[in-house]
Amino acid sequence: MADKGGLEEAVVADINTSYIDGSIGELIYSGYAIEDLAENATFEEVLFLLFNTRLPNRREYEDLRSAIAQNAAIPVEVIAMLKSLPKDTAAMAALRTAISMLSAFDSEAENLTDKEAAKAKAIRLTGQITTTCAAWMRIVKGEEPITPRTDLSVAENFVYMISGDEPEATACAALNVYLVLLAEHGMNASTFTTRVVTATGSDMHSAIVAGIGALKGPSHGGANSAAMNMFLEIGDVNNVAPWFEKYIKSGQRRIMGIGHRVYKSNDPRAGILRRHAEALAESSGKRKWYDIAVKLAETARADEYFIQRNLYPNVDYYSAIVLYTLDLDVDMFTPLFAMSRIAGWSAHVVAQMGGRLIRPKANYVGPRDCKWVPIDER
Repeated sequence: MADKGGLEEAVVADINTSYIDGSIGELIYSGYAIEDLAENATFEEVLFLLFNTRLPNRREYEDLRSAIAQNAAIPVEVIAMLKSLPKDTAAMAALRTAISMLSAFDSEAENLTDKEAAKAKAIRLTGQITTTCAAWMRIVKGEEPITPRTDLSVAENFVYMISGDEPEATACAALNVYLVLLAEHGMNASTFTTRVVTATGSDMHSAIVAGIGALKGPSHGGANSAAMNMFLEIGDVNNVAPWFEKYIKSGQRRIMGIGHRVYKSNDPRAGILRRHAEALAESSGKRKWYDIAVKLAETARADEYFIQRNLYPNVDYYSAIVLYTLDLDVDMFTPLFAMSRIAGWSAHVVAQMGGRLIRPKANYVGPRDCKWVPIDER
């Protein structure tokens, strides 16, 4: 285990939020197949499910949706801070800074032991992270942020806040599915990070900021941005074959968004997002990027290298098309990932509260028996 690195195969907790069987491409949230949830659930229902291991009834759903929306506005001081940042600040850095600042405006921020208070903070943060993402998108374009509406869902509010127009149904449906699919995924790097921070007795905001910091890394949350940049580089469906021959067959590059650390067969989320990417491409009239993605995936799956290694498109591959067709800048892809994963992170934070300090061992492989030499003799 130590030789592999990355704590691979190490079990660090018992969880009831999600189950993954990468050998058969299975993902379950608290007993429900991801395919069923993607087809039917709202993001708010999934958030409730992760906290309660059951789906809400209509009253519970509306109470949660309303609580998120009514607490989604962010203080003017946070808006002013975002406006003060250089416009070329990385979107994830802006989000990380804003969430940290929001803790100063939360009266329950330093309540470190009450799990119900932690759940309330998670509800507030779910709305606030959505508003922050939309606000940053507008600020970097020189536009004023739009206040969230209390009558909308998370997906609807985000679509509304980035444009100011009445949210369009196909766009909202595609974004909702994206949020559902990315909400939780076992003991991934950022989720483990939030649990490590929580196990020290620290607060919800600190844990979420730490999760954002981990997700910011290109080996974790940045893969969909890298995939979209790859599609943009290819530029046209007719360029797929020569691009593949030049960069992939020669071994110079790898295809971003194909292959997964856990899934050794189809990533079940990828097929769902592919269907929504196609629907969004049709409704928007922007088929170009979807067609490039499909052609590249087909080219890869016909290649012996990808066949032998069971490499398939993962969730990042088609999510890039969905987010780009929604007119999101590539830099905003990872913040949208965080906007979804706040559900899983916060559920894990609450579960970890009161748990034992996480303190793994490490193998020492350094030198021994060194003798001290005075500094002037070295």
